Amino acid sequence: MPGNSEKRKQPYSRRLIVLSIFVLISFSVSLLQTPFHQSSSIPKSGIQVILINASSNSHAESPVTIRSSSLETSSKIETLKRRSSCHEREPLLRVYMYDLPSKFHFGLLGWEGSHENQTWPSLSGENGIPSYPGGLNLQHSIEYWLTLDLLSSSYTADFARPCTAMRVMNSSLADVIFVPFFSSISYNRHSKSIGKQKDSADKQLQEQLVKFLVHRKEWSKFGGRDHLIVAHHPNSLSYARRKLSSAMFILADLGRYPSSIANIEKDVIAPYKHMVRSIPAASSATFDERPTLAYFQGAIHRKDDGVIRQEIYNLLKNEKDVHFTAGSAQANGVREAGRGMAFSKFCLNIAGDTPSSNRLFDSISTHCVPVIISDEIELPYEDVLDYLEFCVFIRFEDAVKKGYIVNLLRNIKRDKWSEMWERLKSISGYFEYQFPSQPNDAVDMIWQNVHRKKTAKLFDVHRKNRYNRSQFLKD
Repeated sequence: MPGNSEKRKQPYSRRLIVLSIFVLISFSVSLLQTPFHQSSSIPKSGIQVILINASSNSHAESPVTIRSSSLETSSKIETLKRRSSCHEREPLLRVYMYDLPSKFHFGLLGWEGSHENQTWPSLSGENGIPSYPGGLNLQHSIEYWLTLDLLSSSYTADFARPCTAMRVMNSSLADVIFVPFFSSISYNRHSKSIGKQKDSADKQLQEQLVKFLVHRKEWSKFGGRDHLIVAHHPNSLSYARRKLSSAMFILADLGRYPSSIANIEKDVIAPYKHMVRSIPAASSATFDERPTLAYFQGAIHRKDDGVIRQEIYNLLKNEKDVHFTAGSAQANGVREAGRGMAFSKFCLNIAGDTPSSNRLFDSISTHCVPVIISDEIELPYEDVLDYLEFCVFIRFEDAVKKGYIVNLLRNIKRDKWSEMWERLKSISGYFEYQFPSQPNDAVDMIWQNVHRKKTAKLFDVHRKNRYNRSQFLKD
């Protein structure tokens, strides 16, 4: 009978359901107990991390490398996916990035695609991401980190990153247009003519870049004012900067730019990539554990405003609790400077050939209260960050007065210094470059700054375009 048949099937169905649940639970337990990198069902690309900070076993002067780390639970995996799934309407910035030939970006690092038409390296393979050269090259590597961040925004489930900036493939949807030219490494490696070359390879690239941009409809739309170009090395983009001056530049400072080409209203100041190892907040030496009052190690004889270094050296060289010596950026020099800063109360950041240097960011990463002696310096994120909370500023005219620097610093007692030290520890992450980017690290803070600049610039553009009737004209 049909009724009896259905009753006989019910116990069997219940047993099948119970068995299925048991198998599912067993599989889940085994997955949680298996190291993340051993699970073939989870992409390895999700655990790629580029080492750039103090937790690295490599020194700051070494090339950037890749490692794998393990995430042990499926809940962390889901968090990874959720945090990286940015909808086009969510980010502060929708960024269109030109697919420039690799000779303008990763090709400058020695990267070659596996086929002729491959523009970008794959971020999903173990060896997919090219290393950035070490040494002093690293301090101006900003375009490298920003480009990687935009590329990773297309890997929706592989990288945990903020939703501040997201790459869009249609330029009409973009808030800003990013130009992926690695101008700093181009200058560092290719600014000198070879043999009978009339122009250096760096100059040739700049000329080709200008020719490419000015013929693009994206450039013509606003005359380049919505374009973003990184020129962090003070000498980079020297031939093209005037022709591209309507764009927003990302710079180290304004020292070698006339205001008609670069200015603080239009452009973004980005931090250097610090050279010394970061000190974890929990390991940071306290006031009494830092016997040196003031620390400086670097080039003493400089040109332009940097001549003040020699004057300050003459004033401080005989002070017993002041370390002021010449030093280099070679391996031992960087390590020695890092140790010295980590056990000093104050670190002197004196103008050199340009108003800024990576020394300020070395100071921040070691929680050594920066003493800024540079009248023309511009500082990253200063519209949202009050540097007076963790820095001391001294004008040139005061710094060269006998006894002024040491008397000022000795009058900053333990409680006030500790207050500044605590603030340093809380904001030091704002100056860390890493991949994947994390909330409020250097990459994320730069994108936020671009957003603020873009908003102000759009206000000006829209006002000027009130009576522009081109939208009524047919193509």
